[in-house]
Amino acid sequence: MARYEQVIKLREQGMTQHAIAQQIGISIQTVQRWLAAGTFPQSTRHYYVSRLDPYLPYLVQRWAQGCHNMAQLFQELVAQGYQGSYASVRDNIVRRLQFNGRKTPTGSSSKGPLLPSPRQAAFLFLRSPEKLRVEEQETLVKLRHIDSQVDLAYDLVQQFAHMLRERSGEHLDAWLAQAQSSTLPELQSFAAGVEKDKDAVRAGLTWWINNGVVEGHVTKLKLIKRQGYGRAGFPLLRKRVLHAV
Repeated sequence: MARYEQVIKLREQGMTQHAIAQQIGISIQTVQRWLAAGTFPQSTRHYYVSRLDPYLPYLVQRWAQGCHNMAQLFQELVAQGYQGSYASVRDNIVRRLQFNGRKTPTGSSSKGPLLPSPRQAAFLFLRSPEKLRVEEQETLVKLRHIDSQVDLAYDLVQQFAHMLRERSGEHLDAWLAQAQSSTLPELQSFAAGVEKDKDAVRAGLTWWINNGVVEGHVTKLKLIKRQGYGRAGFPLLRKRVLHAV
């Protein structure tokens, strides 16, 4: 509103629309729109309707019945046609149901930590258990108790991570069999991809040899090439490469 009044005053003083826009720090289109309207335009924001709104009565009913498993509630909503994300269901439950509409629970000290985000959960699944902090271990235990599939996924991920850290590729076949026989589509898809190039994966999980040295030389050559791009020809590039090697 204050900027609108400044526009009107400056216009009455005879300033051009372009000069007004520069002095106030708004676009010339905004100045033109305000002057043409003759009054300060009111906001016309529309009320946001979430995909979850039609399912909120069902969530309230199930929560009142004693079902406080967020993963189970999410699966029930998906079976009814819900196409939103798990995070939206979790956030709405925490905000509207778990604390009875209060942003902060009255007995926060007695409640466990909230569920982590997918990125944080992936970090907990991949990290060595002995390197986790106490609060991270508590969060991990809570995650594994959500559903048996989550617990199975953690075990399989840890087995593969152990093979990667300890270079124990001889266990790859057994791990692939477990992953393919599980009920986890994501791990089944990952196992199918590993199966297509199993020999190379087994070599990477077994040998201490890697292509780190080669990649380092390639990076150095690219740097030298880009430093001389547009300023030097091939003879100088050749000398710099030979000198670097």
